This record gives sequence, C-alpha cells and structure tokens, in this order.
Amino acid sequence: MTEVIREVAARRTEPAKAGWWRDAVIYQVYVRSFADGDGDGVGDLKGMRSRLPYLADLGVDAVWITPFYPSPMADFGYDVADYRDVDPIFGTLDDARALLDEAHAYGLRVIVDIVPNHTSDRHPWFRDAVAAGPGSPERERYIFRRGRGADGELPPNDWESVFGGPAWTRLPDGEWYLHLFAPEQPDLNWEHPQVREEFLDILRFWLDLGVDGFRVDVAHGMIKAPGLPDVGRPGQTRMLGTDVLPYFDQDGVHEIHRSWRRLLDSYPGERIAVAEAWAPTPERLARYVRPDELHQAFNFHYLTAGWDASALRTVIEESLATTGLVGAPTTWVLSNHDVQRHVTRYGGGEIGLRRARAAALLTLALPGSAYVYQGEELGLPEVLDLPEEYLRDPQRLRGPGEGRDGCRVPIPWEYAEPPFGFSPPGTTHTWLPVPADWGPLTVEAQLRDPASMLSLYRSALRLRREHPALGDGPMRWLDSPPGTLVFERTSASGDVLVCAVNLTAEPVELPVSGEPLLVSGADAVTEADGRVRLAPDSAAWWGRRESDGG
Repeated sequence: MTEVIREVAARRTEPAKAGWWRDAVIYQVYVRSFADGDGDGVGDLKGMRSRLPYLADLGVDAVWITPFYPSPMADFGYDVADYRDVDPIFGTLDDARALLDEAHAYGLRVIVDIVPNHTSDRHPWFRDAVAAGPGSPERERYIFRRGRGADGELPPNDWESVFGGPAWTRLPDGEWYLHLFAPEQPDLNWEHPQVREEFLDILRFWLDLGVDGFRVDVAHGMIKAPGLPDVGRPGQTRMLGTDVLPYFDQDGVHEIHRSWRRLLDSYPGERIAVAEAWAPTPERLARYVRPDELHQAFNFHYLTAGWDASALRTVIEESLATTGLVGAPTTWVLSNHDVQRHVTRYGGGEIGLRRARAAALLTLALPGSAYVYQGEELGLPEVLDLPEEYLRDPQRLRGPGEGRDGCRVPIPWEYAEPPFGFSPPGTTHTWLPVPADWGPLTVEAQLRDPASMLSLYRSALRLRREHPALGDGPMRWLDSPPGTLVFERTSASGDVLVCAVNLTAEPVELPVSGEPLLVSGADAVTEADGRVRLAPDSAAWWGRRESDGG
C-alpha cells in the first residue's frame, strides 16, 4: 500500500455500517472523459486509477463507472459486444482488477454499469441470429417479427426509438428486429430463459471479481407487453416517465430484479443494484426498490424539477413519501451523462453557478443517498459550441440540440492549456475538445481557492460524513417565506442541522438559529439585530443541539 493510500485510508477508518448504500454519496465516472492514462485522448481505467486519491479526498463513498466493455461504440459503450471483458480503448481485465483493488484500498466501493435491455449488433448472439435466419432458435433470444403490409414492408408496430425514428429495422431476409435505442442495439427477449441465465452468470463474473454493485441501465425496459401492441400516437419519447408505454415499466421486470436481488444477497459485503428506471408515477418507481428488489432507483423527478421552491418541495415530499412506503432510501441527483449540466439548466453564467452552489447544499442535506456527476463539483457548464465534426451521439437523431456530447467533455485537472492534464503531457487532441477558457475550472486551480465550487463540495461532503443528523433519516419542514425551503434534520442524539435555500431574486429573512456551518457563497448570509438574511439563490447550513430550541 502506497503512502498516499495510507494517508487517505487513515482519514476513512470509520467501521463499515449496515446499509452503507442508504446514505452513500456516489460519484459517477464517465470513463471516456475522466482521465486518459495512455495518451490516446480517451479516458481509460489506467487514468481513473491515477485519480483515485482525488476521489477519496473529495469524500465520496463509492464510484459508479459507465460501461468499459468491448463495444463498437455506436452508443459509446452502451452497445455491449462482450459483457465479461474490457474494451482495449479502456484497458484490460487486469486493469479492471487493479482498479477494484486500489479503490477498495482507498475505502471506495465500485459500482459498474450493466446493460441488460439490449446488446450490440456485434454481439455473438445477434450475429448468430442474423446468420441463422427466420424461425431459428438463435432468433428467439431477441425480438424478431414479420412486418405488416402486403409484403411485410411496414414495421410490426408503431413503437419509436428513444433516439428517434422507428424502433424496428428490417433485415434482407424480410424480418424486422426491435431496438428501442439505436439500430446497433437490438433488444433482448427476456422471456427466454437462456437470456435470464446468461445475465445471472455475467453478474456472478463481476461479483467474483470484486465489484460492489451494478447500475442497471434501462431497468424498466426488459419486458414488453404481450402481443407488442401499438402505442397509438407519435412523439413517444416525450411520454417517457409520464405515461404508460407497452415497452417500458411492464410488471414483469420485477421478477427479474427479484432474482438479481437474491444473487446479490448471496454475496458478502452488501452488494447493491441501482435502477435507471423511468416510471409514470412515483408509486410505480417505488416498486423497483421494494425490500426484495433493487436497492436504489435514480430520482429523475428531482433532476428534472426547475429552480422553483414549490416544484422542488413537491418533488422532495413525493419522493420521500413513496420510497418510504417500501422502506427504501431516496436518491438525489442533479446531473448525469444523459442530461444538460445543471449549471446551464439553472440559467448559466454567474446565476447558474450561484444556483448550482445552493442546489449542492440542498441535495447533500436531504435524507438518503446522493449522486455526484463528474465535474459538477467543479461547476462545469454544458459545452454548447462543440464543433460539428465531434458530435457523434446517436441521440442527435431526435433533432437539433438533442445530443448529449456537451455534458461529456473531458475533465480539466491542471495546467493552463487544454486538455488541462486530462491526457499525459504531449497529447493535445482529445475525443471531445476541452474549452480553452476552462483554466480557472481545473482541479488544481480550485484546490487553491477556498471560495471555489470544489472547496464547497469538499466542505459539504466532510460535514455530511461528520454531522450525525445528515445522511439517512427523517426531516421536518420549517415555516419559511414564499420562495424558500427550510428544513431540519435531527439525529437520535439530539444534534440538529438546519438547511435553508432562497430560490427567489431578493434577500429574505429567515427564522433560523444556531451556529453557521456552511454557506453557498461569501455573501449568502448576513446577520443584524438578531435577524438572519439569506441572499438570493443561496443556501446555508446551521447546527445546534435540540435542547437549545430554535
């Protein structure tokens, strides 16, 4: 164990607790854009290993790594050709083993992506299916159908791809295959027992290697309604998460998740699964995290809420109420690799950054588990002016402005010129270009600045670990002026943390008391004549003992 591992591990010596995932802070690594270890301009496992000290020192509990399996990269790794290996662009299986060992030495758990709804069209199973022809056993592992129309020239139904256009592609032999995403991502037939057994074996492979859990891609999509009925209307992607669709959130997915939970529970160390699941209501989303199913589900209702006190309070209350029905923790996430970065969503520029700082304190004070998308702790904005020749995200097929490339730009680490330490010295060309004006946003620059976004996250994560009222547990709303959110968290020992957020454009007086613990900005809180004023688009934490009143 190196000296730096000993130093960081010494600061993280608290004993492992049951249900670590109930209040964990999990950091998402989009592996292509995190750190380039071999100088080819693409992030990889070697580069990630070199930055583990940063993640441990940041104060997160676990890392979630996006797919690194062999893939043609039609959807940047979410089209998997081999689920038991590492794509050469990201390294080797030995690199994965070394990453797991070193992450565990730092006290970091590791969650990897699993992509069960579809494979790559280069997967051996699909190649065999195409070669075998209509009616073959090989085709039964996917969803093949004859077309409609006089000569089968029309798709079997009206289902639409999430990436735009029809969800069916016709082969030269006349049959159509289903792909709810890109044509290079054929959907598996989860009614087939061989598919179910194969994925249980894939999970065992990575669990035996030492992973601590899985993020389940499209956890709502494996089962389709019997008969594959028409939806009956166009624009189906806009219905995702709001309406019932015959290809998403079908009840049959839950037996799959129960079988996975039984497997996870058979391993030591509380291995977990996290659902990327879209459901039309919070109640249906809660089904994915019943005690015998998955451990967590991403809270996209929170992510998509605007910068509005009433909307956020409604989402928070509904989220806590519905997960509470099944005894699961709620998760809170502000950004990920599929959505515009929240600095930009919240208005961009100084106002977006100010709101993002306040949102960080709000999120990290809420009960449950929090996710941090790489770069949000640096206050990175969405890159909206990437050159056209770099834009290859299949989601761009939806139309102008629909691509996800802008939130996937490589992380700036150090130095004054692009790519800011993302790649080793001498490499200047990266898979997506890093804006030349990101010098002040590098990790190196922000570590020197106690007022930086990175310093705010480090302080908030440290307090979250240390304060007994934070993490899992209850919360109570306090009366506050319109346009604000004020709540308190109280530990069993009587320690109280109060979080207040002002989402308005004017300062407000707040009925709070206690010791100021953390503010979202230097001007966030002022006190005069015993009155506390919170600046616009600001947040703060106060601490006190329950016996002190308030």
